[in-house]
This record gives sequence, C-alpha cells and structure tokens, in this order.
Amino acid sequence: MFLARVIGHVVAPVNHRVFEGHKLLLVRPVDPQEKPAGAAVIAVDRVDAGVGDRVLVIHEGSSARDLTGEPNGPLRAVIVGVVDDVELETP
Repeated sequence: MFLARVIGHVVAPVNHRVFEGHKLLLVRPVDPQEKPAGAAVIAVDRVDAGVGDRVLVIHEGSSARDLTGEPNGPLRAVIVGVVDDVELETP
C-alpha cells in the first residue's frame, strides 16, 4: 500500500471486461512530504478520486482482485481512499 497523487485519467478504447464501468487513473507514488517516490502506475478508482487528489493505493494483485470481486481479473492497483492529511510524529 502506498500514498500517491492522482496525475491524470486513462482512457482506452478497448478494455478487458473487468475494467468496464471502472474509472482508471494515473497515480504517482509520493512520500508524506509530497516528493515523488516511484514510477507512475494505472489504478482502478473505487472512491471517486480526481486529478490532484492524494490517495491511498493497494498495489498487490490478490487484494486488488478481492476488492473488485474479480478473482481472475488482470488487476494490480486499486485506489481505496482519499487522504485528507498525513500527520508525522517527530522524534
């Protein structure tokens, strides 16, 4: 699971049936200070996120398939929450 910033929409004229009715978003992993922390990935949106939102992404195929109810679907990443704030404790 990781924090990410939604940086765009993904539109594909042909999709696997598992993606029908689901919005696909391009997300870039970020650290708690909003610095990029990895390569962008395509994620299925389950929470109605939008461009600019900070989100929580599950990036593990089995969990992604469980969330969508598609045990054999080609899923890897799913947006499961919109993050309002990150609070860090300083030592």
